[in-house]
Amino acid sequence: MPEIPAVSRRSLLGGALATGAVAVGAGSARAEPAGPGAVLPAPTPRRGRDQKSMIGVPYDVHETVRVGVIGIGNRGRGMGEGWAVVPGCRVTAVCDIRANRAKALADRLVALGKPRPAEYGGSEDAYTEMLKRDDIDLVYIATPWEFHHRQGRDALLAGKHVVVELPVATELDELWDLVDTSERTRRHLMLSENCSYGRNELAMLKMAHEGLFGDVTNGHGGYLHDLRSLLFSDTYYTDSWRRLWHTRSTASFYAMHGLAPVAAAMDVNRGDRMTVLRATATEPKGLADYRERFVDRSHPSWKETYVNGDLVTCLIDTAKGRVIRAEHDVSSPRPYSRINSLAGSRGIFEDYAGTSSTGGRIYVEPDHSGHSWRDFDSYRKEFDHWLWKKIGDDAANNGGHGGMDYVLQWRTVQLMRAGLVPDIDVYDSASWCSPVPLSVTSLAAGGRPVEVPDFTRGSWVNLRLGLDSRETNMPPVA
Repeated sequence: MPEIPAVSRRSLLGGALATGAVAVGAGSARAEPAGPGAVLPAPTPRRGRDQKSMIGVPYDVHETVRVGVIGIGNRGRGMGEGWAVVPGCRVTAVCDIRANRAKALADRLVALGKPRPAEYGGSEDAYTEMLKRDDIDLVYIATPWEFHHRQGRDALLAGKHVVVELPVATELDELWDLVDTSERTRRHLMLSENCSYGRNELAMLKMAHEGLFGDVTNGHGGYLHDLRSLLFSDTYYTDSWRRLWHTRSTASFYAMHGLAPVAAAMDVNRGDRMTVLRATATEPKGLADYRERFVDRSHPSWKETYVNGDLVTCLIDTAKGRVIRAEHDVSSPRPYSRINSLAGSRGIFEDYAGTSSTGGRIYVEPDHSGHSWRDFDSYRKEFDHWLWKKIGDDAANNGGHGGMDYVLQWRTVQLMRAGLVPDIDVYDSASWCSPVPLSVTSLAAGGRPVEVPDFTRGSWVNLRLGLDSRETNMPPVA
């Protein structure tokens, strides 16, 4: 493939990192991009005197990363095992409101030849006792969404670094609280966004930063997953917590699965930022229709009224004039997709659309012509991220979701053991989760545009590394 004669992000960063921060796009940033109606404001609170930015702050070096797990349902159980098999990592404590689940995970780790973790459970606040331990460096949280903010904040205040499943919080003031608490405690909080470590997603990011798409103008991402049978299952989501969210909120709950990789490819919080969001939603038909056809009338769900639209779409503007479309739909019959697409002045990549083994398709100039898609295979091989080259085989053997769970866990442990700066920080985490509350606000106002807060408080103008990291090794395990 011929080289694209464009300035790549890598070459720019080479000089930027050698000389210090580089401000880009600040002069052209639009405070209020054009849109229908006045932009609804989202004020930025002042940084407290006891706060300081966490951007560029490395982890302290940890010889062994000791993990405490809160929440041992379907997700927590699998990820709990995943942390334990990463070199240099040990699960030292596990907690669930149902104590038998903590015991089951502890038993499983022993069966895998790992040291038995301490067990906590039996009450909603049992995790607070676990947080008092001095043998926990990192807390992993996989509880229902309504608990994420409080548990994440408590873990930070206990002096732990934190990884939280999606979303880190569901309200705007909660997102700001996590940012501020991270800055006060000097501890990192990271969204457990495994899709950001997907093989196609990281190759897409690398291609974008190498200039393959020319000037990136737009991207699409989301979470389109038919969860109807699981939502009505009496066992899969404990106490039906996820279905109940559809009775009390109109939010785009989970679009960050597709939003995060696109935002990373666009350098959001690293030279660009999201400025305005508009939301639309279809009528909530899918869950009620499924219930009518497949759920017995004695089921408690028949007392429920669903208010969350089947398809919630967020259109997001950025300071550099780009547009992101982020979608969420778990209530409709459809094949799985995270969309995962990126386009620019010289071409386009689309995931979940091709017939190749990668599932992707591509069209870029000058390589292609004739208005015909090409398979993504050779491009992914050329632009494969160093993490997948280094640990792809281990990921396939140890991690769920095609291995990206393991890549996220391995990389997090490596960053902490080597004393490096996180790929995903609290500002990324808050930004990627902000469409949850912002979509509610926009929908309530008839789709009016809503300002997206600048969680970096101005530091977004500085170009810096993130998921496009430079190759490093896992420190040897003694």
